[in-house]
Amino acid sequence: MGVIKRKNIVKGNEGGLKYICDVCSADITSTVRIRCAHSACTEYDLCVPCFSKGDSSRDHDPRTHPFLVIEQHSIPMYTRDWGADEELLLLEGLEVYGLGSWSDVADHVGGFRNKEEVREHYIKTYIESSKFPLPENAAPQDLSLVEEIPRETFQACKKRRIEKRKEDAKSAPPATPKQKPTASVPACHEVQGYMPGRLEFEAEFCNEAEEAVQHMQFDPGDGINPRTGELEPEMELKMLVMNIYNARLTARADRKKVLFTHDLLSYRANNNKDKKRTKEERDLNNKAKPFARMMNQHDFENVTANLEYEHNLRQAIAQLQDWRQMRIGDLKTGEKYEQEKQIRSQRPAPTGAFDRIGGVRVSKPTPPVETPSATTALTAPELPERFKPSITPHTTPSIAQAPTSSTSNPHDGTSTPTKGPLTNGNANVSATPSSQLKHKYSVPSLNGTTPLKLSNESTTDLHLLTKEEADLCSALRLMPKPYLVIKEGLIREAMKSGGGLKRKLAKEVCKIDPSKSTRIFDFFVHSGWIQKV
Repeated sequence: MGVIKRKNIVKGNEGGLKYICDVCSADITSTVRIRCAHSACTEYDLCVPCFSKGDSSRDHDPRTHPFLVIEQHSIPMYTRDWGADEELLLLEGLEVYGLGSWSDVADHVGGFRNKEEVREHYIKTYIESSKFPLPENAAPQDLSLVEEIPRETFQACKKRRIEKRKEDAKSAPPATPKQKPTASVPACHEVQGYMPGRLEFEAEFCNEAEEAVQHMQFDPGDGINPRTGELEPEMELKMLVMNIYNARLTARADRKKVLFTHDLLSYRANNNKDKKRTKEERDLNNKAKPFARMMNQHDFENVTANLEYEHNLRQAIAQLQDWRQMRIGDLKTGEKYEQEKQIRSQRPAPTGAFDRIGGVRVSKPTPPVETPSATTALTAPELPERFKPSITPHTTPSIAQAPTSSTSNPHDGTSTPTKGPLTNGNANVSATPSSQLKHKYSVPSLNGTTPLKLSNESTTDLHLLTKEEADLCSALRLMPKPYLVIKEGLIREAMKSGGGLKRKLAKEVCKIDPSKSTRIFDFFVHSGWIQKV
């Protein structure tokens, strides 16, 4: 008996090689077959019945031609689930198709083996073997698996596995038809100069790096001084050049890794995302791109999103500070102010009669109009009714002065002017007489406690409080930071119910001593920040 290697492959329904009797055309792949060993017959196979009858065809002469009896080596040799015939087909497929073409090798092996299974078996059996390139059980005397698993048991297990995978293949959904692969040329990709099939660029990073080593040669035994055993200067220079070349290759691979990790080759998708950003956000994103080499795509997107959010916050704070300086206390007046400000900026510069170059002066280009979304996104869409100024027929709000509201008396028809809307805890100045202003709130002191001394040098965040708030914190022995947290919680809770808040609910929100929370609640009601319900 012998082993015949067949290069012209005929694939059957189950994959792998398929042998046909040259006389009766019967399938003899899984049975014993007779192979003609004469030079006149090339790959001439006969089944056992045709051979026993002496049948022949073509140039075969059964009386004089030598022959070989070939049977299936369906026994375990290296692993428990792979037979010797499959091992031969695996090595033959690797020789024909090459290492890495696992789909073609799996089709060559047959038996419904998939490419992942074939690849994993080859790596574990041959590559990771301690006797590489030979498997662990490569010794001819090692028959442990053959004695442990008989031929009949192994063939029965193989048959059950093939039948099971046949049923799974029939019940599986139809696979999508394979599309013709794109040619690996620079013109077939949205990024100019990129070759997708080779994962390379037409002009790589340090494209001339290979020129320094293209004529370099290393012969065995060269570069070592036979007398001293040390490297000669010429060999040291060669090794230095090779180290520089390897460093450039590493830098090239690192840059490619950034491109693939952050999906920078999807130019159209990234360009569509940039179009949705403002000019400032695009500049900020471009400045942050060098840090992408130290992060993955998810972390870098989080960092850029947080930077954009911080940029929008700074813009909103600057806008709110501008409004506060102009004595603007509500969103409606602020939007009107921004519109008029935009109109004023678009007006051309006035030219005088004595201006020599007035007739040829070029006006400034009109800046792009962008919707101011930072403030709208960071403030409530609707304010409570008491924050909205009620404009009387006799007074009109102006941009430079805060609007005033008046409360009419239905009995006598008179109106009482009140303060304008409040911003950041400070009452805006209104055109009301000083006699009608509210009196200063005096904080009742706590029994058995002394006021806390607060100073800018020793107390953090004291500059964020007004004088009345500082007195309140001093009397209640509260530091500014906890007080600001309590203030934010109370105002948020009041905004949920239209500006009103119950004393009991205020105590639950404060989560401090009830006597202190009561005084804070009374102070907020007196200041007009919340309304007592």
